[in-house]
Amino acid sequence: MNQPDMNLLTALDVLLAEQSVAGAARRLDLSTSAMSRTLARLRQVTGDPLLVRAGRRMVLTPYAESIRERTRDTVFDALGILQPDTRVLDPATLQRTFTLRANDGFVDVFAASLIARVAALAPNVRLCFVPKPEKSADALRDGRVDLDIGVVGNMGPEIRVKALFRDRFVGVVRKGHPLARGQGVTVAQYVQWGHIVASRSGRPAGPVDEVLHGLGLERHVAATVPSFPAALSVARASDLIALVPASFLIRERDDDATAALWVFELPVKTDGITISQMWHPRQQMDAAHRWLRGQVEDVCRNEVMEGGLKDG
Repeated sequence: MNQPDMNLLTALDVLLAEQSVAGAARRLDLSTSAMSRTLARLRQVTGDPLLVRAGRRMVLTPYAESIRERTRDTVFDALGILQPDTRVLDPATLQRTFTLRANDGFVDVFAASLIARVAALAPNVRLCFVPKPEKSADALRDGRVDLDIGVVGNMGPEIRVKALFRDRFVGVVRKGHPLARGQGVTVAQYVQWGHIVASRSGRPAGPVDEVLHGLGLERHVAATVPSFPAALSVARASDLIALVPASFLIRERDDDATAALWVFELPVKTDGITISQMWHPRQQMDAAHRWLRGQVEDVCRNEVMEGGLKDG
C-alpha cells in the first residue's frame, strides 16, 4: 500500500497558515521554487488545488479552509507523540524562543522585568514580543504566538485563560495644568477640557463616553493617537487630558517624564479591566510553556504589588 509522505503534513500546515507560497518558504527555510514543487505534490495527493490565485494574492479553496484547523492540531498532536514532554524541566539548559503578543502598555511596564528574570533563570531562552493589532485567537491557533497577554476579546471557547491582575483607567494632565491645582476633578471640570485618546483603531469613544452620555454630558476628543506613550507625550506638551491604564504608570513612577504629570481618579465610575494571559490548549501540558506562564504571573504580581495598583 502506497503511504503518503508524512513530511507533507508540516508543509501543508504552513501553507494553510500563510496562504502564500513565498511566506511558507520563508517559514520553512526553503526556496520559493522548492515550496512550489511541494504545493504541487500536495495538490496531487489531496486532489484539491488548496491555494488559488485571487487577484494579486492567493486564497484557500473551500476544502483547504475546512481542514485548516484540523491540520494544525494534527501536526501538534504528532509532535507530542514523537517528542513527549516527560522530562523534568531544567530552565538553565532550556533552549527555546517564545513569542508573546501584547500591547505597548504591557511591554513598557512589564517586559524589562520579565526579560531580566528569564535571562537569569534560562539564559538560552529568547523572548520575542510582537504587537497586538486585534483581539483574535488566530495567531494562537496556528502557532505564530505562544502567549497572548491583554484583555480577553474575541477568543474561541478552547483558548485557555488565566487572569494576571485587575487594572483601571485614570486621567493624566501635565503638572501646572489648571486641573492639577485641586484635590480631585469633578465631572464638570473633566468635560470642560479637551482630551487625547489612545486607540489603535482610531475610534475616539469608549466606556467613559458611555457613562458621560448617560449623564447628558459629552467630552471633546481633540485627537486620537495609536499608543499610550504617545497620549502621555501629547498631555505633557498641552492642556489635553490623557486616559491611560493605571498599570501603565507603575514603571515610570520615578521617571522625570512622569514626574511632569499629574494623575487623578476619573470623576465617573467605569468598570475595571482584567489583564490575562491566553494560550492554546495544545501547550497546556508543555513543561517549558508552563514555566513561562509562571514567570509572567510572578512578574506581574510583583510589579503590581510594588506599584500599589488597586482596583478602582
